[in-house]
Amino acid sequence: MNLEKYLAEKTEAVNKGLSALLAREDDYPQGLHKAMRYSLFAGGKRLRPTLVLASAEAVGADSREALNVACAFECIHTYSLIHDDLPAIDNDDMRRGRPTCHKVFGEAAAILAGDALLTAAFEMAAATGSADKGSVIKAIGELAKAAGSTGMIGGQVVDIESEGKDVPFPVLEYIHIHKTGELILSAVRCGAIIGKASGDELESLTRYGRAAGLAFQIADDILDVEGSSEEMGKATGGDEKKGKATYPSVIGMEESKKRAAELVGMAVEALSGFDEKAEPLRAIARYIVSRRK
Repeated sequence: MNLEKYLAEKTEAVNKGLSALLAREDDYPQGLHKAMRYSLFAGGKRLRPTLVLASAEAVGADSREALNVACAFECIHTYSLIHDDLPAIDNDDMRRGRPTCHKVFGEAAAILAGDALLTAAFEMAAATGSADKGSVIKAIGELAKAAGSTGMIGGQVVDIESEGKDVPFPVLEYIHIHKTGELILSAVRCGAIIGKASGDELESLTRYGRAAGLAFQIADDILDVEGSSEEMGKATGGDEKKGKATYPSVIGMEESKKRAAELVGMAVEALSGFDEKAEPLRAIARYIVSRRK
């Protein structure tokens, strides 16, 4: 399949959905809405919302029913990036090739823009139209758990607490699974839930999402060492400077690449019971370790 074309189509659908669902720049208070849209429409792969849509398609559903939930994932991802970039956390000046939100709008506005995007995510998901309301509620619960203290936020906290320390491998794995993997896993599961997946389908897609999510963060670790700032749209080498626990720093670059490839194989194998409708998910899994940004 033509993954580039597929990603472009889904990105366009998600961007249109986000533009329609989110408050406009000229809505009062304008400064807040400008900051929200500045970061939300700064580019990016739209990988998480695309996984929502691709997962719904894999179980035979119309992906348009999952669009609101897909947009919710992008709002949560963007809010997390805005807050990560703040001086109190990663203190980054560039994101997606342009100045970070707090550099343009100030720290207070960036914090509040992130807060507003997090809140908007659940408003978007709750406004899902044609899907079964029980499925919508279940998906909202999945999303909240993945984004919260036992998911993404928990991983980010342990990541910060581990800076400059020699951490054991289980702690490294916890950071990666929770900081990044949980939201990717949840995106896959939520698409399947909105698509009314069977129990067996949801189990298989869960195995796919778990493997793909961890592979994605390992690939990010590798790119921070081997990628260029031009490709990444942000400064590279930051993990080493901050003493962050990463796969290359703990198990070495060669083993990290080997582990990422193994996980992609596991993700693709998890889809063995699906037909060609799951081909986008297979292609995305392979793309995770071949991407350059």
